[in-house]
Amino acid sequence: MAEPLLKVTGLNVSFPTDDGVVQAVRGVDYTLAAGEVLGVVGESGSGKSVTSLAVMGLLPKTAQVTGSVTFRGQEILGADEKVLQHIRGHKIAMVFQDPMTSLNPVYSVGWQIAEAVRAHDKGISKQDAMSRAVDLLTLVGIPNPSVRVAEYPHEFSGGMRQRVVIAIAMANQPDVIIADEPTTALDVTVQAQVLETLTLAQEETGAAMVLITHDLGVIAGQADRVLVMYAGKPIEIGTVDEIFYRPRMPYTLGLLGSLPRLDVVKQERLTPILGAPPSLINIPHGCPFSPRCPMSQPICDEREPALLPVDAPSGTSELPAAHAAACHFSAQLVGMAPSDLFATVSADAGLPAGEEAVAE
Repeated sequence: MAEPLLKVTGLNVSFPTDDGVVQAVRGVDYTLAAGEVLGVVGESGSGKSVTSLAVMGLLPKTAQVTGSVTFRGQEILGADEKVLQHIRGHKIAMVFQDPMTSLNPVYSVGWQIAEAVRAHDKGISKQDAMSRAVDLLTLVGIPNPSVRVAEYPHEFSGGMRQRVVIAIAMANQPDVIIADEPTTALDVTVQAQVLETLTLAQEETGAAMVLITHDLGVIAGQADRVLVMYAGKPIEIGTVDEIFYRPRMPYTLGLLGSLPRLDVVKQERLTPILGAPPSLINIPHGCPFSPRCPMSQPICDEREPALLPVDAPSGTSELPAAHAAACHFSAQLVGMAPSDLFATVSADAGLPAGEEAVAE
């Protein structure tokens, strides 16, 4: 197999605070091949964004980071700032979550795009860089780009600002684009437009993409593989079909159960995951999902399950695997629907479930 474009191994990130050490990321491993889209999903606080900031070298100095991040075989975790400046924006670009805080309010959007171009191409003139900015605004679907290139971020809508940020990410034809929840706080129609723009950006640059989101619907239409995170740790990874049709971790099944579906035969209530994620300062011993899991057994509180290939012979632990899950009872989830696992929990909590919910 060809060497992966981006490889993250044993990534751990913690932040010392007055209340204790926040273990934000705990042992993240993934690879990204050229042209591939890896979706990273999980609830807020699961470590998705911190992982991407660690890869980019953008965490504050107080962060304690260990592990390995290699780009085309070169170690970039902890690399010299000059090395990172050459890679950031040129080889690895990032689309941040909030475009309003990503863009400088006192400079025109054209100036900011041109700045990104000139930062990595010292030989290009200001005029040519501004022409490149107009071309990029045209490419991402900004109407009347030759006029709007001189306007400021506050003169653009939220969706238009996000397109400008995507244009900046495209400016230097990067090999990897990291998109950190690019559709947050946008309405459904604008979300679709932004996702189309991201797809266009990937096609134009030929870049691989890490797409971070809490919306599984976004992942279904965009990603090739999916990494599910919980409490700072990967708990399942596989292709889109494996994650959506053959999940092997109760948390993944719960996420799928919280989504409305068009292919159901009869009307059903959504099956929520009760409770909240654990504190990353005091992560419980054993499986962190155990307090919320309907399948929890004593072993779940005693020992945290490792991320292992599913359907592998006993004792096999070779990774990377096409489909791996961190659950002591992953084999019991074969063919199980979200309502089968979480409906009893909903009923115990006084929520209508199953046929009673439909009748009601």
